[in-house]
Amino acid sequence: MCRDWKTAEKWYHAVKLYLKERLKLDISPEKSKIINLRKHESAFLGFTIRANRKGKKRVAHTFVKAEKMQKIKADAKKRLEILRTSPTTQNAMRFNSFVLGLHNYFNRATHVNLAFSRLAYELGASMYNRLKPIGKYEHPNNPPPVYKKFYGLGSKTYKIAGLYLFPLGIIKTKNVMAFTQSITPFTEEGRVQISTRLSKDIKQEIVLLMESNIPTRSVEYMDNRISRYSMKKGKCEITGMFLQAQNVHCHHYIPKHLGGNDKFNNLRILQKEVHELIHMTDKIKANTLIRILGITESMLEKINKYREKCELEIIK
Repeated sequence: MCRDWKTAEKWYHAVKLYLKERLKLDISPEKSKIINLRKHESAFLGFTIRANRKGKKRVAHTFVKAEKMQKIKADAKKRLEILRTSPTTQNAMRFNSFVLGLHNYFNRATHVNLAFSRLAYELGASMYNRLKPIGKYEHPNNPPPVYKKFYGLGSKTYKIAGLYLFPLGIIKTKNVMAFTQSITPFTEEGRVQISTRLSKDIKQEIVLLMESNIPTRSVEYMDNRISRYSMKKGKCEITGMFLQAQNVHCHHYIPKHLGGNDKFNNLRILQKEVHELIHMTDKIKANTLIRILGITESMLEKINKYREKCELEIIK
């Protein structure tokens, strides 16, 4: 990002020569160019960016690239067709993973709500034709915690094989904030900044965790449990749900009876039900709990990795 054309040209040629002479790499002429963002938009990794006027200054307006939107639309239709021909819990979970993955990737675009609203509108007829015969279109009634966290209860969605599908058109924009390198756990100043930036909710829960006592656990375990909870901002490492102190379960990634320890890197912060799912041996109960919790395919992959470390069968 340069303030004038001459500076941009200098950087362009400097980077091009460095890549060629030092690393023996050629750049793509189609993808590497100097663009005036005040007059034209630039595409990068599925996003478009343009510097539009706002009052007396310019601000970045970002959107989803048109070609990317068409690819998403085509992919969504394929997944809807799979659901139509095989309306199983597993395929519903895969569709939810697809939607949540898109939302997590594109939620930093400033105009992403408009992009996905259009996409949902264009796919409306396809969803109706493919899903109406195999499911119900309704307001979620007592949906799982993951659904509540990301989508709330305001809009209708399809219920397939006992699972509510994540609505493609509802996406929360995530503000991209600047960061400072002074925030680090390796300096006194950095640790102070980390402490002051903790939300009030997390601070309160950390105090409760510090006051708790588990006689069968080591001091190392108790300290690292608090550190892990703080680093993860109080969220379950699989579902992303915020956990209050009384609901925090701390799982040993490598179980102690298999050689694991109480060190920070071997602990995982989990919600109670997910922790139970990792150690559950009854497959029928496990599949029921997966539906109740609204576990997506990506979440189930993580759970199965944990189960493998515990020398348990994976859940399919």
